Amino acid sequence: MFKKFNAAEDVSSFNQAKSSVVRAIRAKLVEQYPPIEEFIDDIVPKKEAVHMIKCREHIELVAMKNQVMFFHDQRDENYIPTLRLLHKYPTILPRVQVDKGAIKFVLSGANIMCPGLTSPGGKMDTPLPENTVVAVMAEGKEHALCIGVTKMSTQDIATVNKGVAIDSIHFLRDGLWVMKEAHT
Repeated sequence: MFKKFNAAEDVSSFNQAKSSVVRAIRAKLVEQYPPIEEFIDDIVPKKEAVHMIKCREHIELVAMKNQVMFFHDQRDENYIPTLRLLHKYPTILPRVQVDKGAIKFVLSGANIMCPGLTSPGGKMDTPLPENTVVAVMAEGKEHALCIGVTKMSTQDIATVNKGVAIDSIHFLRDGLWVMKEAHT
């Protein structure tokens, strides 16, 4: 999603969100990611100015203090945290782990294949349904490499063991990661 993202070219508008929109975002985040509830006041403070940044392909970024915290497709109401936020609060998303052989491919934006999750270095500890937002960890690494959406359930990934298991949405060193600050 952000492989070829360039903030200078792809951002079309930058607006401050109304307080009612911020309340709706907070409620949606708690509904979508129950573990985020204990951190919601730190992540999206009630009195903080929240900016909505509209980008190409119906992508909208949510920024506070010049840092992009979440993004979403305007046609879909699900908010997805950025890797920077996930590194600060690593428990807000369920985790899967790829083996060492998959690291260079994930860092170049490739989707995660089933064998990368089912091999000896891969892990899928939590049973997850299809279309779940997950943090993709790497064998032997502390922080997430990528945020993706499961294309099939973890049970199907283990039994089929073939094809794309997770669509990569946001990965280290992509356009969103490189965009250090959200400028007005």
